[in-house]
Amino acid sequence: MQIAADAIWLATAAVDMRTGIDGLSLHVQQALGRPPCDGTAYVFANRRRTRLKLVCWDGTGVWMCLRRLHRGQFVWPQPGDSCWQMSAEQWQWLVAGVDWQRLSAPAPAQWRL
Repeated sequence: MQIAADAIWLATAAVDMRTGIDGLSLHVQQALGRPPCDGTAYVFANRRRTRLKLVCWDGTGVWMCLRRLHRGQFVWPQPGDSCWQMSAEQWQWLVAGVDWQRLSAPAPAQWRL
């Protein structure tokens, strides 16, 4: 099954992976200041960045999905912002365990051949 979300937002602060749908929805409201039932997929990670949880309202109910890496870590934005919006392509790279931030990084201006 594929979840069709209007947008994908990463919550940059680590969360306890024991938190369920209600707790994560409350985190979206209070910490991110966003409505949890707006059709957006909200993604959370644990402190070690080895697990992700996704919460998304689809109009009739809430989906909660979990992804765990057995080796390595998910590449995550720095916690300077409370949340980070990403494209569907970046999402596919993220869940594959690839450094999605480097895929579209511009070459340094001073780089020469």
